Amino acid sequence: MKEPRMITAPLSEETVKSLSAGDMVLLSGVIYTARDAAHKRMMEAMDRGEELPFPLAGAVIYYAGPTPTPPGKVIGSVGPTTSGRMDVYTPRLIEAGLRGMIGKGTRSREVVEACANHGAVYLAAIGGAGALTSKSVAAFEVIAWEDLGPEAVRRLTVEEMPLMVINDARGRDLYQEGRRKYQVG
Repeated sequence: MKEPRMITAPLSEETVKSLSAGDMVLLSGVIYTARDAAHKRMMEAMDRGEELPFPLAGAVIYYAGPTPTPPGKVIGSVGPTTSGRMDVYTPRLIEAGLRGMIGKGTRSREVVEACANHGAVYLAAIGGAGALTSKSVAAFEVIAWEDLGPEAVRRLTVEEMPLMVINDARGRDLYQEGRRKYQVG
C-alpha cells in the first residue's frame, strides 16, 4: 500500500490534477463545514449576487456538523454526513471555484462530471469515526449562519486529516470501479 500524500487546503489546480481515485491523503490547512441548510443559503446568496461567507477559489467543504465541544477539546465529534444530499448544489459551487468536498457515500453523475470538467475532487472521510476525525482539527470558528446550530458554516484548521480520493478530476469514481472489479456473475 502506498504512503498517504500530504496535501494542503486551499487546493491548487496542480494538486487536484495530481490526485487519482484511490489515493490516500493527509489534508492540512483551512476547510469549511457546510451541510444542507448552509448550502441552500449559499445558493440563495449567489442568486442575489452576494458574496459567500468564504472564498470558493480552491476551497474544500466538509459535509459535517460538529457536536458540542467537550471540556478540554478543540471541537466535538466531527464525522461526515451523506454527501448526496448536497448534489443538487455542488455542480454550481464547483463551477464557481470549489476544488474539494469531503463526506461519505456516492455522488451523482452530475457531480462527478463537474469534478472532471472544472478540476475538483471528492474525498471520503471515515463514517462513524467523528471522534477520531476531531483529533485532526487544530482550531475552528463559526463564520456564518450561527442560527443553523450544528449546520452553521465553520472554518476549520486541520492537520493531517486522513481521507481517500473517491472522485478525481479525470472523472474516475472509485466506488463504481470497485463495484465493477468485484461484481460476481
